[in-house]
Amino acid sequence: MHDTVTGELNWLLNDFAQRVTSVRQAVILSRDGLAVAASGDLGREDAEHLSALASGLQSLARGAGRHFAGGNVRQSIIEMDALLLFVSAAGDGTCLAVLAEAEADAGLVAYEMAVLIKRAGRHMQASPRFGTQVGGERLGMS
Repeated sequence: MHDTVTGELNWLLNDFAQRVTSVRQAVILSRDGLAVAASGDLGREDAEHLSALASGLQSLARGAGRHFAGGNVRQSIIEMDALLLFVSAAGDGTCLAVLAEAEADAGLVAYEMAVLIKRAGRHMQASPRFGTQVGGERLGMS
């Protein structure tokens, strides 16, 4: 993606994380697990790690949907002691992953994610790439 688009996505993620009080971090990722954009408080290594985890989770969910005739995956939610992890399909080849506090209103977070996906829709198309800037740092191959 172009730096301008990545900058806009980073801005949207920062706004989302600040507006939705229970949200800690958010990342937009390509289907193959590359971080496209991240909220500012998520460092490069954590953005890459969250992207890889979210990609794997979406892949498993898609496999379950295919095998058991469940259809397309809309959202996956993992409930942990201290966090909730949300992963939603966001566009052609992209996902949105969000970490929120365990006490978060899951319905509200999911709704706000859908609003964010609509706001950023035209930018949420990804194919495998290198050299993407996330959270102020350049990701990928140099």
